[in-house]
Amino acid sequence: MSDTMLIRVLKITMFIGITLILLGVYLHNSRYMETLGVKGILVSAGCVAVGMALSLPTKMYLTFVLMKRENEHSS
Repeated sequence: MSDTMLIRVLKITMFIGITLILLGVYLHNSRYMETLGVKGILVSAGCVAVGMALSLPTKMYLTFVLMKRENEHSS
């Protein structure tokens, strides 16, 4: 897989992670989750947790790849 394709996949993964975080916050604030009780809290917290797991390592890896590319380009 080329670097540009890898970066594109990582950006899509990061976008999905941020979307899941926002979905979790929205679900946590909705009235429907309030009626579900503990199960609603688990669903919304699960969305936030999976979103965090998808978005944070991707950002770190993209930063390392972009720093490496910048160092190679400047040399």
